Amino acid sequence: MKIAIINGPNLNLLGKREPGIYGNESFESYFDKLKAQYPDIALTYFQSNVEGEMINHLHEIGFSYDGILLNAGGYTHTSVALRDAIAAIKTPVLEIHISNIHAREEFRHKSMIAPVCVGSICGLGMKGYALGIAYFL
Repeated sequence: MKIAIINGPNLNLLGKREPGIYGNESFESYFDKLKAQYPDIALTYFQSNVEGEMINHLHEIGFSYDGILLNAGGYTHTSVALRDAIAAIKTPVLEIHISNIHAREEFRHKSMIAPVCVGSICGLGMKGYALGIAYFL
């Protein structure tokens, strides 16, 4: 089984950025734990602050993976292009958010990508990624 994790803008700053919302752990450290927890799954990780790079990556893997966990960051609320890329691929995409987007600023309450994702996990911290993997299993 192959599962990809794609993180969007500003998530390269996890562990440093707003620890009260996002915690103190870097994603790279957490990803090492996920790989140890799921040794039989081919897990890959991609992060970009650039919308087009995220779309290109979805196109690259979107026909050959079993699942994609996507934390689109701020693009969740603004990107029709990212939504269209998810709709265009065959691999199911699960929307992930570390914080509870519904308990934050009103502009974060609307997800442009949710209608083309198989589901959403939000507000459970980094554990949302492990739960996403469990969903695909």
